[in-house]
Amino acid sequence: MKNVIEIDGHKAVISLDPEIGMIRGEFLGLNGGADFYAKSVNELTVEGRKSLKVFLNLCKEKHIEPFREFSGRFNVRLDPEMHETAVIAAAAENKSLNEWIADAIETAIQAT
Repeated sequence: MKNVIEIDGHKAVISLDPEIGMIRGEFLGLNGGADFYAKSVNELTVEGRKSLKVFLNLCKEKHIEPFREFSGRFNVRLDPEMHETAVIAAAAENKSLNEWIADAIETAIQAT
Protein backbone atom coordinates (compact mmCIF):
# COMPACT_ATOMS: atom_id res chain seq x y z
CA MET A 1 0.00 0.00 0.00
CA LYS A 2 1.35 3.44 -0.83
CA ASN A 3 1.93 5.98 1.91
CA VAL A 4 1.24 3.48 4.69
CA ILE A 5 3.77 2.24 7.20
CA GLU A 6 3.38 -0.31 9.95
CA ILE A 7 4.72 0.45 13.40
CA ASP A 8 4.48 -2.22 16.09
CA GLY A 9 1.66 -3.93 14.19
CA HIS A 10 -0.39 -0.77 13.65
CA LYS A 11 -0.79 0.95 10.28
CA ALA A 12 -0.28 4.67 9.82
CA VAL A 13 -0.79 6.81 6.75
CA ILE A 14 2.09 9.14 5.97
CA SER A 15 2.22 12.38 4.02
CA LEU A 16 4.49 15.35 3.50
CA ASP A 17 3.60 18.55 5.33
CA PRO A 18 5.26 21.12 3.05
CA GLU A 19 4.46 24.05 5.36
CA ILE A 20 6.80 22.74 8.03
CA GLY A 21 8.99 20.55 5.81
CA MET A 22 8.33 17.34 7.72
CA ILE A 23 6.78 13.93 7.18
CA ARG A 24 3.52 13.43 9.06
CA GLY A 25 2.16 10.10 10.21
CA GLU A 26 -1.29 9.33 11.58
CA PHE A 27 -2.38 5.96 12.93
CA LEU A 28 -5.49 4.43 11.40
CA GLY A 29 -8.23 2.57 13.23
CA LEU A 30 -7.88 4.34 16.55
CA ASN A 31 -10.68 5.89 18.62
CA GLY A 32 -8.76 9.16 18.70
CA GLY A 33 -5.93 11.00 17.06
CA ALA A 34 -2.33 9.90 17.30
CA ASP A 35 -0.22 11.78 14.79
CA PHE A 36 3.52 12.27 14.70
CA TYR A 37 6.14 14.19 12.71
CA ALA A 38 9.77 13.71 11.68
CA LYS A 39 12.30 14.72 9.05
CA SER A 40 13.17 11.16 7.94
CA VAL A 41 11.42 7.79 7.69
CA ASN A 42 13.64 6.32 10.42
CA GLU A 43 12.83 9.22 12.76
CA LEU A 44 9.16 8.88 11.82
CA THR A 45 9.13 5.29 13.01
CA VAL A 46 10.68 6.30 16.34
CA GLU A 47 8.21 9.17 16.76
CA GLY A 48 5.34 6.88 15.76
CA ARG A 49 6.25 4.41 18.50
CA LYS A 50 6.31 7.23 21.04
CA SER A 51 2.98 8.64 19.86
CA LEU A 52 1.29 5.25 19.90
CA LYS A 53 2.62 4.48 23.39
CA VAL A 54 1.33 7.79 24.76
CA PHE A 55 -2.07 7.24 23.12
CA LEU A 56 -2.42 3.67 24.42
CA ASN A 57 -1.35 4.68 27.94
CA LEU A 58 -3.84 7.55 27.97
CA CYS A 59 -6.63 5.20 26.85
CA LYS A 60 -5.67 2.74 29.58
CA GLU A 61 -5.71 5.47 32.25
CA LYS A 62 -9.14 6.69 31.12
CA HIS A 63 -10.53 3.16 30.57
CA ILE A 64 -11.21 3.90 26.90
CA GLU A 65 -11.04 1.23 24.18
CA PRO A 66 -8.20 2.50 21.96
CA PHE A 67 -9.25 0.80 18.72
CA ARG A 68 -12.28 1.47 16.56
CA GLU A 69 -14.64 -1.37 15.86
CA PHE A 70 -15.73 -1.66 12.25
CA SER A 71 -19.29 -2.83 11.65
CA GLY A 72 -18.79 -3.76 8.02
CA ARG A 73 -21.30 -1.12 6.97
CA PHE A 74 -20.77 2.31 5.48
CA ASN A 75 -22.69 4.74 3.29
CA VAL A 76 -21.51 5.77 -0.14
CA ARG A 77 -22.82 8.92 -1.76
CA LEU A 78 -22.79 8.95 -5.55
CA ASP A 79 -24.12 11.17 -8.22
CA PRO A 80 -27.50 9.71 -9.31
CA GLU A 81 -26.28 8.82 -12.81
CA MET A 82 -23.30 6.92 -11.38
CA HIS A 83 -25.65 5.14 -8.95
CA GLU A 84 -27.87 4.04 -11.82
CA THR A 85 -24.90 2.90 -13.91
CA ALA A 86 -23.52 0.90 -10.97
CA VAL A 87 -26.88 -0.83 -10.41
CA ILE A 88 -26.99 -1.79 -14.09
CA ALA A 89 -23.38 -3.05 -14.03
CA ALA A 90 -24.13 -5.13 -10.92
CA ALA A 91 -27.28 -6.60 -12.45
CA ALA A 92 -25.35 -7.47 -15.62
CA GLU A 93 -23.07 -9.63 -13.44
CA ASN A 94 -26.09 -11.08 -11.61
CA LYS A 95 -24.98 -9.40 -8.37
CA SER A 96 -26.58 -7.03 -5.91
CA LEU A 97 -25.11 -3.55 -5.82
CA ASN A 98 -23.61 -4.38 -2.42
CA GLU A 99 -21.90 -7.55 -3.76
CA TRP A 100 -20.63 -5.68 -6.81
CA ILE A 101 -19.14 -2.85 -4.73
CA ALA A 102 -17.62 -5.29 -2.21
CA ASP A 103 -15.96 -7.15 -5.10
CA ALA A 104 -14.65 -3.87 -6.55
CA ILE A 105 -13.19 -2.89 -3.18
CA GLU A 106 -11.59 -6.33 -2.72
CA THR A 107 -10.04 -6.09 -6.19
CA ALA A 108 -8.69 -2.61 -5.44
CA ILE A 109 -7.21 -3.76 -2.12
CA GLN A 110 -5.46 -6.71 -3.77
CA ALA A 111 -3.94 -4.36 -6.36
CA THR A 112 -2.22 -2.24 -3.70
